[in-house]
Amino acid sequence: MAPGSDRLFDTLGHFGRFQACVYFASVFQAVSCGIHYLASVFMAVTPKFVCSIPGNVSSVLYYNSSASSIEDVWTLWTSTDNYIVAQLENGEIWELNQCSRSRREGSLDLAYEYNGNKSVFSCSHGYIYDHTKWKSTIVTEWDLVCEREWLAKLTQPTFMLGVLIGAVIFGDIADRMGRRHIMWFTSIGQFLFGIVVAFTFDYYSFVVARFLLAMVSSGYLVVVFVYVTEYVGIKVRTWASMHVHAFFALGVMVVALVGFLVRTWWVYQIYLSITTLPFVLCCWMLPETPFWLLSVGRYEEAQKVINIMARWNKVSTPCKISELCSIQQDALVSSRTGDNDVSTTKKHNILDLFCNRYIARRTITVWLIWFTGSLGYYVFSLSSVNLGGNEYLNLFLIGVVELPSYVIACIGMDKLGRRNTLIPSLISSALICVLIMLIPQDFNVLIILANMAGKFTIGVAFGLIYLYTAELYPTIVRSLAVGSGSMMCRVGSVVAPFCVYLTSIWIFMPLLLVGIMAFLSGLLTLMLPETLGKPLTNTLTEAAEMGRKQDISSEKSPPAESGVMLQKIEILSQETQGIEK
Repeated sequence: MAPGSDRLFDTLGHFGRFQACVYFASVFQAVSCGIHYLASVFMAVTPKFVCSIPGNVSSVLYYNSSASSIEDVWTLWTSTDNYIVAQLENGEIWELNQCSRSRREGSLDLAYEYNGNKSVFSCSHGYIYDHTKWKSTIVTEWDLVCEREWLAKLTQPTFMLGVLIGAVIFGDIADRMGRRHIMWFTSIGQFLFGIVVAFTFDYYSFVVARFLLAMVSSGYLVVVFVYVTEYVGIKVRTWASMHVHAFFALGVMVVALVGFLVRTWWVYQIYLSITTLPFVLCCWMLPETPFWLLSVGRYEEAQKVINIMARWNKVSTPCKISELCSIQQDALVSSRTGDNDVSTTKKHNILDLFCNRYIARRTITVWLIWFTGSLGYYVFSLSSVNLGGNEYLNLFLIGVVELPSYVIACIGMDKLGRRNTLIPSLISSALICVLIMLIPQDFNVLIILANMAGKFTIGVAFGLIYLYTAELYPTIVRSLAVGSGSMMCRVGSVVAPFCVYLTSIWIFMPLLLVGIMAFLSGLLTLMLPETLGKPLTNTLTEAAEMGRKQDISSEKSPPAESGVMLQKIEILSQETQGIEK
């Protein structure tokens, strides 16, 4: 964003009526992003099931309980290690397990225990599912159980891989074609691909459609951060960009509500996709940002947008493009002739983040925090449906608790400092993971409350690491540092579903991994410098010195003033692109 934005927002207002309308209209679609990111928690549910058998069942036996159909014993069947005995109308007696079935040879007596000869068969006739909670899921639709179980487990990781690729592609295209056009395309894409997912005819077309849905959802979330940042003034920019995440959390709550009301997976998917429709119908009214128009030389269009902002905000004398361009030119000349002149011709790469041991240590720590924040966020979210009790209420509460975490992150960053807020949040996340492991499994309420606390603390860390990363690095590699950190964030989101699946090895394995990563990240954060009230660095040497002289400078430097903080937020917003989950 151009330095002249100070003048523009001082004249038109930092968050006037026009900005408020644009902000809430554009971030509304972030609700849909949150919906699609976590829709699979109910779409890919695996209910109770056993092998199907040829013929009509006349009676069923489970230990001492008998019934006339298999559907009548689902409530009694609490352990998948046990089998169900079924007798057919022709007299055959079968023992039904989840992934195999056995026919008793030479026995016509219906009894649960049997030590005679048995013929073992595979589940060639399909499976019988418990439809008590869900009438249909993708698991029951395409029999994604037993040897095909791994296909169901790939549903969320492949979606997150689409998130990673979409963020890279659409983030770059938005700089070339404009924010508005990409927001149009990705919004329409979310609606269309969302509907396509509901009508896919097999598993592989389902995965492809979900992958494309992930790309456009991720693309929208990346671009909307930049869009709202370029429309609000520096006085509210931190809060405005931070609370885009809050609308994402609202999407998580919508998933819980729709999942509770609709129990057929393709109808569930259609209802979730319809949430995109209101924005699709009105997104064409959103204007392009004046700063992007200025960057590509479309001055007349930029002036029209500024005039519209002035009318909506009831400003009689709007800022002129010629004034903004003059300010930009002066700032450009000043930056080139200043004491800290930095060559703009040199291209920097990822190796510059490891140029010396101080910067390298800082980069490793920051990457670990990004990875841990994303890993913890999705582990707590995806695991919430398996905590016991009402899984829909659990997921809803996990979304609710995320909202105040961003408020605390904003307040903590400005009052306590970035590092002093980040360290307690990470260490607390680790301690909460340990606490959950110590709570007896019968205490469902305590487990749920502890998971909510874990999501809250990891949400605080996840919310502030974006700004903290940008402040830790000099101007010449700042965008590179934030971009590489966001890539580690997305890697964490891809790994998180696999981490959740480790509960099959040990029920506390995901919590153990998140706890270790959070504790290690918290300890390493102690070596990071505090950036609250400190000027932004321009060279790698200055950035390294900031870490070495942190203790000395913290004793001598006066408290930060609001003007310094506003200036930092303004510079950061012009050099970074925004980040998504």
